[in-house]
Amino acid sequence: MSDVATAILDAALKHIRVGGFSAFSHRNLAEEVGVKSSSVHYHFPTKDRLAAAVIHRYTAEVAEYADGLFAKEPDPVRVLAEAFREPVVMEERLCPCVTLGAELNDLPPETVTEVKGYYRMWLDKLVGKGVTEANATAFISSLLGAQLLASMFHDVSMYDAVAEKLLRDHAAIAA
Repeated sequence: MSDVATAILDAALKHIRVGGFSAFSHRNLAEEVGVKSSSVHYHFPTKDRLAAAVIHRYTAEVAEYADGLFAKEPDPVRVLAEAFREPVVMEERLCPCVTLGAELNDLPPETVTEVKGYYRMWLDKLVGKGVTEANATAFISSLLGAQLLASMFHDVSMYDAVAEKLLRDHAAIAA
């Protein structure tokens, strides 16, 4: 991937994190990256393809990050909690799949597929580590809600409190 395409994806990711699909255009990304709008269209002909590419890359990066965590930590819920905490402590504060997930019914098909793929990746990883799909769904849902509230109130401790409760409840179930 070219440096320009990478810069475009980086800029689009930043905008998606804070405002979802409508938070960017090819034109404003071009201005931000310092290229012509036609260059953005060259690399990503449609906004759908651009958003889908952002989420595809994000999913691959998070999956790799999660695999690294799994190599050190056997508890899949602890890995999930740590990985979902990352966006909360970042300046942008939300996972781009949270912002796009909230507007899923209004997104183009290719973007929908990638957002669903992100969550399917997490479900598959947790189930692969022995968590039932129902529990994996509950864990993900709880942490996504905690991520959203912590972002809304700019209070990481809200996320941490939910994550700790979830870890205690998971430990009690596993015992």
